[in-house]
Amino acid sequence: MLTYDLAVVGGGAAGLAGAVTAAELGLRVVLLDLSARVGGQFYRQPASALRARRPEALHHDWAAFADLRARLATSGVTHLAGHHVWTVERGGDTDWTVHAVTGADGGDEHPVRVRARAVLLATGAYERQLPFPGWTLPGVVGAGGAQAMLKAGLVLPGKRVVVAGSGPLLLAVASSLAGAGAEVPAVVEASGYLGYARRPGALAANPRKLAEAAVHGAALLRHRVALRTRSAVTEVHGAARVEAVTVTRLDERWRPIPGTGREIACDALAVGHGLVPGIELATSLGCATRRTPDHTLALALDHRLETSVRGLWGAGEPGGVGGAQLARAEGELAARAIAGRLGGNPGPGGRVRQLRLRRTRLRAFAEAMAAAHAPGPGWTEWLTDETEVCRCEEVTAGRIRGAVEEGARDARTVKLFTRAGMGWCQGRTCGAAVSCLAGGAEPPAERRPFATPVPLGALAALAPEVPPEQNDSQK
Repeated sequence: MLTYDLAVVGGGAAGLAGAVTAAELGLRVVLLDLSARVGGQFYRQPASALRARRPEALHHDWAAFADLRARLATSGVTHLAGHHVWTVERGGDTDWTVHAVTGADGGDEHPVRVRARAVLLATGAYERQLPFPGWTLPGVVGAGGAQAMLKAGLVLPGKRVVVAGSGPLLLAVASSLAGAGAEVPAVVEASGYLGYARRPGALAANPRKLAEAAVHGAALLRHRVALRTRSAVTEVHGAARVEAVTVTRLDERWRPIPGTGREIACDALAVGHGLVPGIELATSLGCATRRTPDHTLALALDHRLETSVRGLWGAGEPGGVGGAQLARAEGELAARAIAGRLGGNPGPGGRVRQLRLRRTRLRAFAEAMAAAHAPGPGWTEWLTDETEVCRCEEVTAGRIRGAVEEGARDARTVKLFTRAGMGWCQGRTCGAAVSCLAGGAEPPAERRPFATPVPLGALAALAPEVPPEQNDSQK
């Protein structure tokens, strides 16, 4: 078992900034990441075999990432790529054990254990999917998934792709797909953009965000992509693959307005309704959470980015989705606070104050963004009883509604009645939908010993050996 001052989980913008900063401040740092390359989802890069000439063309802020990557190479950070962290075990305030497995999807049965004096969780986020009739057809992909296909594989999900859902990611995805040669007939946004006007201070303090929106908007105009707000894809049509989608106008509560459905021909649909913070490792340790304006759960962090569990820190999306700029600031801020806690030098006080101001400004914009694109409760009216909600266990909306009629009042009870959320994804895909159908908002934070599937062989390999004398006495 290797021992470090700091273990950083996640190699995206926050984790990379945290690991590099901590190492430069004199800490012994290990960075565990499930990907083969650092960068996370935002800075996902093509495989070397593809020989991409200009991977930076698909990214914003590439210079900031390139700087962090170069610093990582000379920092002395131990980078453990392809490591799936499934739990973090607490021994004391300065005694942590990080457990991981390796291999494709964590299928290697040889466990990895790392001991550290502090842990920084920079575990990113995953897409929130709200089901609708036909969403399981081939050709329907997540909005972030479509972007990942383009960034990592240099491939398009289809030739004619409708982009739908809610949130600013849609604009980035549509402009990327159109720029790469796809025909994008429409971006379908379930909310609108007037909600940002309710928080003018956050907009005024973040002109760079407005500039990014202008760049995406110009790209949509250049490629003649229609923007339809207060609308949603409420049905997908096709036999073996997507052939068309029905786009329906929504009222303020996201309820479909009768008679407004219009079909758009396409061979792919990229859809997503925002992002959900990845907090499973933290909640398994009992970390406090907060509810965000778009009804997800995020970690409750103090001004130093420490969770409610002493010695465990969070940065980036686990504290609330806010983008790469915020993630980098929080990663560095957390690293400086950890260095100070462990008896090292946190660096100039002016730099810390600067980072806190930047974090406050960017977090205000993130909260405004979440409020503007929060799902309305009326989306459940898109669903027919035959619509699959839990894809892993093939549980339909009708079965979930039946469970509610039988007395289920929360996602956990619905799970017991129907097995919804008990499949491979452990409710990450269907959890929000199941909870809403059960009459709640987002599912509550669950304390699970496993944040990712783990082979039984890996668990067996962790069993401590019984001393011979104890073994004899037990006989």
